[in-house]
Amino acid sequence: MQRFLILFLLTTACLGAQGQQLAPNDYIYPLRELKQRLYSANFGEIRPGHFHAGVDIKTDAEEGKPVVAAADGYVSRVVLQAGGYGRAVYLTLRNGTTVVYGHLRRFRDDIERHVRRERYERRSNGVNLWFGPGTWPVKQGDVVAYSGDSGSSGGPHLHYEIRDTETQRLYNPVREGIIRPRDEYPPRIVRLHYVEVDTVQGVPVRSVPESYAVIRTAAGRYALTHDGPVGVGRRGYFVAEVTDRRNDVWNTFGVWRVTAFADGIPCFEFRIDSFTYDISRCSDAVSCYPIQINSRNEAIRLAQLEGAPDSFYPTMAERGLIRTAEGQVRRIRIEAEDDCGNVSTLEFAVRGRAGEFRAEADTTAVTLRPDRTSVLRVGREAEVRIPEGTIYEPIFVRPGLGEAPQADSGVVVLSPAYRFFDPATPLFRAVEVTLRGSVPRPLQLRAQLVVRTRRGSLACVGGAYADGAVTASVRTAGDLAIVADTLPPAIRPLFAEGADLTRAEGVRFRAADNFSGIASWRLHIDGKWVPCDRFPMKGTLVHFFDAPAQRRTHAVRLSVTDGCGNATHFEGTFYR
Repeated sequence: MQRFLILFLLTTACLGAQGQQLAPNDYIYPLRELKQRLYSANFGEIRPGHFHAGVDIKTDAEEGKPVVAAADGYVSRVVLQAGGYGRAVYLTLRNGTTVVYGHLRRFRDDIERHVRRERYERRSNGVNLWFGPGTWPVKQGDVVAYSGDSGSSGGPHLHYEIRDTETQRLYNPVREGIIRPRDEYPPRIVRLHYVEVDTVQGVPVRSVPESYAVIRTAAGRYALTHDGPVGVGRRGYFVAEVTDRRNDVWNTFGVWRVTAFADGIPCFEFRIDSFTYDISRCSDAVSCYPIQINSRNEAIRLAQLEGAPDSFYPTMAERGLIRTAEGQVRRIRIEAEDDCGNVSTLEFAVRGRAGEFRAEADTTAVTLRPDRTSVLRVGREAEVRIPEGTIYEPIFVRPGLGEAPQADSGVVVLSPAYRFFDPATPLFRAVEVTLRGSVPRPLQLRAQLVVRTRRGSLACVGGAYADGAVTASVRTAGDLAIVADTLPPAIRPLFAEGADLTRAEGVRFRAADNFSGIASWRLHIDGKWVPCDRFPMKGTLVHFFDAPAQRRTHAVRLSVTDGCGNATHFEGTFYR
């Protein structure tokens, strides 16, 4: 079957990724005043729904380290948002690349003043500003910002990435020699799984994975605890659970390359040298998604799904499938290599077993194909529209009712649960889901769709009620239902009423929501709108003072609204 058009376009976006190298001497280290150069995440790590796009540099568990221009260029973009990279600076460099600095505490003083003016003029807590070469030119080594912990950050660090300016293709800074971590540890091979494959009506059907424990026999050498050759079918592949470590830190990292050999001949190679953002979600196709979502390691599928871009696989024979005749003994070697060149190897024998895995046709199932737009329905109450290019391969689905949802206090369940996909199905594109239900008028503005996660909890996916139904775009497979969130957010000031904040850098609040999440917030001081930064990982809202203390009492009013429209208001005073 021919590859469907959308993934052909995605694949060609990354062709030629290997072999194009940067000049390490063009760049200097992006941070100053560090005690040690340590790291917490590397390029290409498999995350839920995306590859990690850069390198995360530790900042001595502190904020405020000077962030400098890696090379000559200019500030081309400045972003301030609650999630994602938080405060971020983009530098377009003369050498044809763009560097991105994320999770910043604040920008350089002149840039910070400009951003503040824009926020006041727009009355917006967030901004996304673009600049030409003449506005903020920088020389290599110029300070452009200070490191922090903003956005979706789990602790103080700098997210650092390098892109080709013209194509926005992301580079691996370690493989390019620009970042040089201290790393003497080869990857760890944690576990091995074997999956047989059959085809029914052009749809691949897989057996339940057979799992094998792995032990380390020497540095970089691993073996199975299984006695004798592993029994395998006529056609199948392996899944390797792998992880990596580096010197001086407890963090775990992703691997750069995984290669499989059958009888000494390479039959599969996955390598993460580069990618573009439009295929970042294909991390769910590179991994064995049903295993990946339940593992703390990287579960690399040593075979290529139909919709996984070719650019990740420089070596491939029969999409990585290993054929073994009954009684045939073959030698398998799996290598895992990190981006610093450390290699681990697992070697074992397989023997073809009698019989083979045969999938039976299910006349009750519906066939979905990635090169077609489809519509699934459950009675008249539930419908999902699936765009072309949403799934990575042809699949069978059995739409129907799911397990009745159970919700926490404050969340009213308003419909049965409906299942369109198995929860372990990765989706590349969003699908449009419409569920009809009897929603009381007082709850119609609070109604949204939820998806039951793999751990059984409900996650809000948004949507809006109209004409007796709630419709939302959904990118996660799982049982779906209509609920209404009736509880407003909670606000707690992190200062006492009338407190003296003369020496404080800002006025702070704790803000949290029980279910649908904080959607918007507005802060007024003495009746005037002022900008307020949100730190979602810390659960705080902060207005950083930008004017001298006036030595008087100020009135403050904060309004916070959740994703279902419930609002909470706080009023108080402080002295400054």
